[in-house]
Amino acid sequence: MKPIVQVRGVSKRYRIGAHRARYASLRESLTEWARQPFQALLKKGGQQRPTIWALKNVTFDVMPGEVVGIIGRNGAGKSTLLKVLSRITEPTEGEIDLFGRVGSLLDVGTGFHPELTGRENIFLNGAVLGMKRAEIDRKFDEIVAFAEIEKFLDTPVKHYSSGMYVRLAFAVAAHLEPEILLVDEVLAVGDAGFQKKCLGKMEAVANSGRTVLFVSHNMGTIMQLCTSCILLSAGVMELKGTTKTVIDRYHDDWSVRYVGTGGEGKGIWFKSIETWGENGPQSSFAHSEPIRLRMVIGINELFSFQNVGVALLTRGKSRVFTVNRSVADFADASTRELVMEFVIEGHLIAPMEYSFLVALNTRTGTMTYEWHPDICPIRVYDDGTGFAFAEGFDYGCIIVKDAWNLIRRS
Repeated sequence: MKPIVQVRGVSKRYRIGAHRARYASLRESLTEWARQPFQALLKKGGQQRPTIWALKNVTFDVMPGEVVGIIGRNGAGKSTLLKVLSRITEPTEGEIDLFGRVGSLLDVGTGFHPELTGRENIFLNGAVLGMKRAEIDRKFDEIVAFAEIEKFLDTPVKHYSSGMYVRLAFAVAAHLEPEILLVDEVLAVGDAGFQKKCLGKMEAVANSGRTVLFVSHNMGTIMQLCTSCILLSAGVMELKGTTKTVIDRYHDDWSVRYVGTGGEGKGIWFKSIETWGENGPQSSFAHSEPIRLRMVIGINELFSFQNVGVALLTRGKSRVFTVNRSVADFADASTRELVMEFVIEGHLIAPMEYSFLVALNTRTGTMTYEWHPDICPIRVYDDGTGFAFAEGFDYGCIIVKDAWNLIRRS
């Protein structure tokens, strides 16, 4: 099967500090033209304006019907890549081949005029996004129903609230029917209910067989929508692969594995501590995925009162819970090395960042062999499997199974 998107060695360079000249009169233009040779001589050998590569040698293919997530930190080049693909800006180097009609949801509301009514802006914005008049007529009622602005359809949009404006803008953009759809973080709009509605619409687009390239910082949405993923870092494509593999790579750059010092003179000590997933060391976990804290313990002397303690901490260092277990439950007098795992089951802790406090001490706490108060940082992200956060709200750290009983209704 032939790719529907082919990107070959694409790079984009910008000048830092460049500015657009204001409109000038004919006289000013002629004067500037006459001065150019002298300005060139004065600048010759002078300092050049610095540049930055927003993209550097990016190469990949996208197959028809593939839904590709594009992730990376701020400034990685994600939005620049979509602007180059949508022909808003030309690449400095490289080639792009797109085999199909392209629709872009890069900036919700582009093409709206504040003096025009909602009805008029639907046709204006639809035309800006590449929809034909007949296509807008056919989808008009569906767009209005999706935006939930029926009563205000003939009101100028300058009188709309910001939420109404965003709902109408997304409703128009979401009803495009291109073969290739480019989406840049537009699901983070409106209230929680409308975000859920937007996500449902994007799922319908993804399931319809259309090709989608989707930029987002929401890893749960990426996991839910995308079949594969691209990781950008400082304009360079680091990895293209399955969604989970790329998300794990995105988070693993801050993974820390504790390695202990030698055990000379110690009765018991940590040789190493790290977090594991199903296939090995890992620092980012889906909400539904078990988290394993693997500890390798060296033993010179074994006593019944030696204890290993583990506490889970939020990134603000608040303690979520603490557990303790006797080392003697797993070792005997001949044991010289012990590998233990503490497991946090999936769907137990809320999606956010955590770290661990790990200690070796006595059961009574009167003697501490080792104490590590902030190690092995991890991220837990929402993968859309039974729990979802509305951004900006604090729901706590521990998720409990709901138990509700109706006692009386009258």
